[in-house]
Amino acid sequence: MRSSNPHILTLDRFRSERSQFDVIIDVRSPAEFILDHIPGAINCPVLNNEERARIGTLYKQVSPFAAKKLGAALVSRNIANHLECTFIDLPREWRPLIYCWRGGERSGAFTHILNRIGWKAMQLEAGYQGFRRIVINDLEQAAQNFSFQVICGMTGSGKTRILHELQALNAQVLDLEGLAVHRGSVLGNEPNIDQPTQKGFETALWHAFQSLDKQKIVFVESESKKVGGLHIPDPLMERIRNGKCMELRSSIETRVSWLIREYRHFLSDTDNFKKKLALLTSRYGKVQIEKWTNEIDAGNFPSLVEELLITHYDPSYQSSIERNFPKYKAENFVQLADDGDEAFVNAAQAILMKVGS
Repeated sequence: MRSSNPHILTLDRFRSERSQFDVIIDVRSPAEFILDHIPGAINCPVLNNEERARIGTLYKQVSPFAAKKLGAALVSRNIANHLECTFIDLPREWRPLIYCWRGGERSGAFTHILNRIGWKAMQLEAGYQGFRRIVINDLEQAAQNFSFQVICGMTGSGKTRILHELQALNAQVLDLEGLAVHRGSVLGNEPNIDQPTQKGFETALWHAFQSLDKQKIVFVESESKKVGGLHIPDPLMERIRNGKCMELRSSIETRVSWLIREYRHFLSDTDNFKKKLALLTSRYGKVQIEKWTNEIDAGNFPSLVEELLITHYDPSYQSSIERNFPKYKAENFVQLADDGDEAFVNAAQAILMKVGS
């Protein structure tokens, strides 16, 4: 691809100029788009999933020429449909940025047609693959350039809620669990919502860092290397684990009350609750799992949650925090009075005072 092409937006310019476009258009197939895409992009495929597979098969089994002929026909038809159904009423001043997998045929065709019409369309150099390189490089830089204040605390202490309160007080926050769509434990799946792909998670991380000031501290929750099925990039994880730690402490009663509120979906979907606990069979044995299952059937949720905390979560936390966060000190803590709104606000304010942010 020649950089002299006036309709090519280079990767270097993408960082500073992407906000100047009215829309970013991903012309890849819906399946490619779902796996990951540039934040805010809309999907206007020039080949749908089936068409893309068909062209690929034709390319391999017949010839590249045969594939290009059919591909051109399908792409032209789909672009025409997008023009007629989506873009027909847009003004001449409308300015889109277009990309495909490598910045080649699919986005090139779309960009050419839009420019021939009279719109000032641009094509992203190297397409999604180029953007992916930006994500990887920028996350590595973020691991070097940002400093983190880690909020530690046992399961149920309200760490995620404290992050939200800190953000409301204008502190910088990186909510890893929110970006990963998972609460970080065996029971952590969000109901009826799938986690993003690994690439999608990393793109969400990249997007979050775009709004953060590297001159200011970033508050983050203590996490393991994986949040559900997703892996926090190693350089970033190492940087976070070397951050200063502040522990949020809550009484066992407060933690039980908070967890029952936050995980109330398990109280109605008890079969799913049992399935999740069954994943711990190899660790605690069938007899213990059966005991917990009977507690679910009996509706003894407060006592069950307390036992799970004491038996499973608390020992795991103590082992993990001391092993993985070298700057953790037991005397650096803020006490959460209860699980009420005022208590969380007060705890967040106390953390900011102690940290000096």
